[in-house]
Amino acid sequence: MPITDQILDQLLADCKSPEDLMGEQGLLRQLTKKLAERALEAEMEHHLGYPKNSPSGKNTDNSRNGKTAKTVRSVHGELELEIPRDRNSSFEPQLVKKGEKQLAGFDDRILSLYARGMSTRDIQAHFEEAYGVEVSPTFISQVTNAVLNEVKAWQQRPLSAVYPIVYLDCLVVRSRDSGVIQNKAVYLALGVNTEGEKELLGLWLAQNEGAKFWLGVMNELKNRGVTDIFIACCDGLKGFPEAIEAVYPKTQIQLCIVHQIRHSLKFVSWKERKAVAADLRTIYAAATDQEAEQALEQFALNWDSQHPQISQSWRNNWSRLSVFFDYPPEIRKVIYTTNAIESLNASLRQVTKTRRSFPNDDAIMKLLYLALHQIGKKWTMPIRDWKPAMKQFIIMYGDRLPL
Repeated sequence: MPITDQILDQLLADCKSPEDLMGEQGLLRQLTKKLAERALEAEMEHHLGYPKNSPSGKNTDNSRNGKTAKTVRSVHGELELEIPRDRNSSFEPQLVKKGEKQLAGFDDRILSLYARGMSTRDIQAHFEEAYGVEVSPTFISQVTNAVLNEVKAWQQRPLSAVYPIVYLDCLVVRSRDSGVIQNKAVYLALGVNTEGEKELLGLWLAQNEGAKFWLGVMNELKNRGVTDIFIACCDGLKGFPEAIEAVYPKTQIQLCIVHQIRHSLKFVSWKERKAVAADLRTIYAAATDQEAEQALEQFALNWDSQHPQISQSWRNNWSRLSVFFDYPPEIRKVIYTTNAIESLNASLRQVTKTRRSFPNDDAIMKLLYLALHQIGKKWTMPIRDWKPAMKQFIIMYGDRLPL
């Protein structure tokens, strides 16, 4: 039933101050208590099969047997609820389950705060200050630890057969391992499915990357149902090209042009940056591979006397930097940079920056999973310029797409 303005006016008629609405004896707290108790009565009615004081309850094998007071936590403070009982003690309330001391939704609020980067101590202080509810760090840890089973199931879930594009990148965090705080790399694979929708395929923790590590990741994706990837976009991940070519031999690897430009500009002074960047643009903005190679030769003539390492770096990586020249402009727009996953990593860094270090690897996975769940809610639209890009993929790789 919708809550009308008339009902709201009646409820708010005696509220003269914020305290009347939000305070310890305020309207929201009273409403929460009454609604919870009404819901519990409805649960008992469903359990017994007849309403309170109904003649149909006579001579049945079970009946109501008073109530038990129980203090529970809620986002409006602690509430004293009257929990109905039955004579057979078979009633199992779902709103406040036996053994639990919080209303449904309370755990979700904890998880939401944790996903935003708040520590257990921060969350404890927040509930104390905002709602007057005492929540121990141990309880908060128990709530968040329950997510680990979700993380495992999510990491093992089946995936789509084909991802035209997969972006790969890493995020560095600090974790305590055997009593020593060490840097840990969290590798992320962000897939774009045939509908143009972004989907995080998985998270992997490792201290050192290499062909063996990436081979394990690629085999995991294959075991979860991924049969083909058209283009993998990354930033020079060590050992990755060899691994993906072993598992997905038809996949092309495109190194991020933006990363290559940033790397090149590290060698030049601020005064030279604009001129060097303009000359680099003639390379990656060329219409064809041949024109791009000519632009690279011209760049070398212009700048090798001062910065020979720039053209050398482009030449060393050319076979993987120039992949996007094989494609029409519609596809080039979505593969020449890994901005899609960099934007994701930037959001995750906002969450992890408040943590000097994590107590263990599980804490890392737990926080990142919850944060990604929040971020993923915003992925409601296909990536930009996807339709024309997909039309080109169909023409080029129609035989590799599922029917």
